[in-house]
Amino acid sequence: MYIPFENIPDDARIWIYQSNRKFSDEEILSIEKKCLDFVENWSAHGTPLEASFITKYNRFIVFVVNQEVQAATGCSIDSSVRFIQDLEKEYSVELLDKMNVTFKVGDHIAHKPLIDFKKMAKEKAVTDKTIVFNNLVTSKGEFIEFWEVPASESWHNRFF
Repeated sequence: MYIPFENIPDDARIWIYQSNRKFSDEEILSIEKKCLDFVENWSAHGTPLEASFITKYNRFIVFVVNQEVQAATGCSIDSSVRFIQDLEKEYSVELLDKMNVTFKVGDHIAHKPLIDFKKMAKEKAVTDKTIVFNNLVTSKGEFIEFWEVPASESWHNRFF
């Protein structure tokens, strides 16, 4: 059951999927319709999940579930992963590869394999002040407060 993102509590569980490329505005419209359809029908053991989604920067798809109403279970999480895999195929993108880093370079959003980001840090092409997207946050509240942060405030800090 779809609930507007802003109406989901801050302790709700979150999943963040980053694309290896920027989606066009037309692709985002299509993806958002598919996400809405998915969330409207997302359930755990037959019980609808109170859930939402947002897209950010034409590059991120974020799902959130209010666990107080009904917890996401293995099967419901698996169904969301299958949904994301279908999007990967349809749009020829990578959304599940966690070995990539997305960060800001001015107003531009850059996406690099982890090994390249580490090299950039060593070469000082990025610094501990570089804004990174910490996709390891686990709740909506953490997402709001700690998703877009200087590298020094995330797991990325080990490279500096």
